[in-house]
Amino acid sequence: WPKTVIVVELSVSTDLKISYAPPSGKPLGVTSWFRFGADLVRPLLNLIAKRDWRGVENLPKSGAAIAVCNHISYVDPLLFTHFLYDNGRAARYLGKASLFKLPIIGRVLLGAGQIPVERETSVASDALQHAIAFLKAGHLLGVYPEGTLTRDANYWPMKAKTGIARLAILTQVPVIPCAQWGAQKILPAYSKKPKLFPRTKVIIQAGTPLDFSKWYGKAEDPVAVEEATAYVMSAITRLLEDIRGEKAPFEVFDPKKSALPRTGNFKKEVK
Repeated sequence: WPKTVIVVELSVSTDLKISYAPPSGKPLGVTSWFRFGADLVRPLLNLIAKRDWRGVENLPKSGAAIAVCNHISYVDPLLFTHFLYDNGRAARYLGKASLFKLPIIGRVLLGAGQIPVERETSVASDALQHAIAFLKAGHLLGVYPEGTLTRDANYWPMKAKTGIARLAILTQVPVIPCAQWGAQKILPAYSKKPKLFPRTKVIIQAGTPLDFSKWYGKAEDPVAVEEATAYVMSAITRLLEDIRGEKAPFEVFDPKKSALPRTGNFKKEVK
C-alpha cells in the first residue's frame, strides 16, 4: 500500500486542534490497554464464534484507512475488531458515550484509544474532527455508516448517515467496505440474551477499496454527499448478498421516513 496523503482543505478542518500519536506496535495501533482487552475478549469470542474471515488481503497493513461495516448486533464491534486485530490492525472507533461510563469497560476503551461521542447532540459533529485527526496520524478507523443497528426487519443495511461520505471525500484515504453475518444469531438486535452454544459461524468479508475521486472537493455538496453515501452502502450490501447467498430488497429501509426513533432500542419504544 502506498503512503496516503491526507487532504483536508474545506472549512471543517479550520478548527482542527486535535491530534493523536501515530500508531505503533503489533497489531499496528495497539496500546497496553487495547492488548489487555483483546487478551480477555478474543478467547471468549473464539468459544462462541467460528471465524470465517474473508478478503483479508484487502486490509492495508499500514497507513491511514477507513473500514466500514454493516451493523446488526451489539456484539458487532467486538467481532469486527477481532477481525481487524487478527489481520494486523488495532482499529480506532468513535463510540457511543454511554459505553465509556461503564465501570472497567469505559477505562479499557479510553486506554485503547477510543473516543466517546454523544449522538444526536450539538457536539456530535465534533466526531468528524476526531476522525480526521485519527487518520492524519495514520490509524485505521472503524466506522458503522448507519450510526446504529439496522432497523430493517431482515437485517439488511439501511440508508446511512452522510458522515462517512464527508470523511472519505475530505481525507481521500482508502475506504474498505466490509460485511458481516452471524453476530445477530449470537445476540439478536436489542436482545440481552446471547446464544453461547453451539458455536455460531461468523463471516466477515472485506472488499476492495472504494473510489470516491468523482466526489473530491464536494464534501459540502448535499447531492454529492448523498450519492457517495449510497455508493458506500451499496458496496457493503453487495458483500452481504454474497455472504447470505440472496438478494437484498430493492427498496432500502430509510429511517428518516420511518416513525421509529433514530437511535436506541426501538423495540422497547413500540411495546
